[in-house]
Amino acid sequence: MQIGDLSRQAGVNIETIRYYERIGVLPKPARQSNGRRTYSTVDAERLGFIHHARDLGFDLPSVRVLLALQEQPEASCEDARRIAQGQLEEVERRIARLLSLRDELARMVGECHQGRVSECRVIEALSVS
Repeated sequence: MQIGDLSRQAGVNIETIRYYERIGVLPKPARQSNGRRTYSTVDAERLGFIHHARDLGFDLPSVRVLLALQEQPEASCEDARRIAQGQLEEVERRIARLLSLRDELARMVGECHQGRVSECRVIEALSVS
């Protein structure tokens, strides 16, 4: 398949595919005689794996490790679990921070009586350093 087909199938921008090739998480594709890239179903599956991992928030170093682990089906999945556990903990930290932000914003909005700016609780709260 061509790069555009791969892009559409995986839901990944063409430039992202090229970037993944440059950094080595996606192998350089075969080239046709006219220089066009040609991708296989294996490439599409690998790209799908990368895309899903990135959607879950894994950074590229973690994706590299997970890809390497995927190529060792008989190995222990301890490292994969450790990486996923670390990502889960990071997501939980982000959720806690977002909940705190939501509470602060709700408090600011709730205390705003829609009077003059000189008395605006939103402006006042943002001015505190």
